[in-house]
Amino acid sequence: MSPRLTSAMIVSALLRLTERESGFGTVIARGDESAGAIIILLAERGRRVGVLERLLGPHGNYAWMESIAAQNEAEIDKFLEKRRRFDPDLWVIELDTASAERFAAEIIALD
Repeated sequence: MSPRLTSAMIVSALLRLTERESGFGTVIARGDESAGAIIILLAERGRRVGVLERLLGPHGNYAWMESIAAQNEAEIDKFLEKRRRFDPDLWVIELDTASAERFAAEIIALD
């Protein structure tokens, strides 16, 4: 089994990547430093447009997947509230960039 980056390190790297793209990133909910699950709220110019979640696959590898169809803010907030109740170790971060779709594709390609 190969060593893995901690959740805190991954979140920090994602925030820096967002800044490199002249975007803005913030931690909405801090999870477990070493092994907390991570949800990314993707925003474009202040409007949430998608949700990515880092999930463990059947072969033990992590991959970023689109979590829910972001139809409106209320649905996203309800989803996050439910997930935080179920998993208090969950990280929730929001990354706001000029092109959220392109940025999401870059994030997905990282794992």
